[in-house]
Amino acid sequence: MEVVSQKLIADRVFELVLKGDIVLAMHPGQFMQLKPRRADLLLRRPISICAIDKAREQCTLLYRVDGDGTADFAELIAGDAIDVIAPLGNGFAPQETKPGEHALLIGGGIGVPPLYQLGKELVAQGSTVTFVLGFSSAKDVFYEKEMGELGDCFVATVDGTRGTQGFVTTVTDALDFVPDTVYSCGPTAMLRVVSERFADKRTFLSLEERMACGVGACYACVCQRTDDPTKSYKACDEGPVFRAGEVVI
Repeated sequence: MEVVSQKLIADRVFELVLKGDIVLAMHPGQFMQLKPRRADLLLRRPISICAIDKAREQCTLLYRVDGDGTADFAELIAGDAIDVIAPLGNGFAPQETKPGEHALLIGGGIGVPPLYQLGKELVAQGSTVTFVLGFSSAKDVFYEKEMGELGDCFVATVDGTRGTQGFVTTVTDALDFVPDTVYSCGPTAMLRVVSERFADKRTFLSLEERMACGVGACYACVCQRTDDPTKSYKACDEGPVFRAGEVVI
């Protein structure tokens, strides 16, 4: 794919826009495997898809620089080419929320990006969306404005420097509505609490598992099934999105 643009939007968080006809096959909640350009970095890095523009054949990725691979991506500039495998995984299903229903979208840290495209598609089909985004500090916050253009958007920071001090559940416990559907992506501890708090709702969780191949061949991202502890799902191709209660978190 061709790099259209790239910019820093928060502390170590970059917005990368790519162009290619593979965008036509993308859906919210899926991810891509990007290959670093450095020859000594053998494994691809999984990056979730934040926004999809099929008319322009462009997609937007938001990622945080946490190691050599993502540091390599941060050096990309407009006009560069990057080797990708995409789209991968089973993503979110907007149709689980009917027109007129209210969806609650809960994201934590770098789990926030895939909720943006989901929110766009929910609004387009006539559903109402509310975002609750959790970050460590004000310097880590991103896409608050963009998501606020789709519906109510609440931010929680651990240190209280932006929005509500606390965690996403600090905000969700104080909401004045009952959601019909809940979609969430973020750290495992957060997903566990979301699953428990909204066990009686249509709740869908996108797992942040470590992945190597991204296509179900290496079994590095297996997660235990709740219906049969002797069996497992592969997060990369059978997920990363699961209905709450399907897998052990």
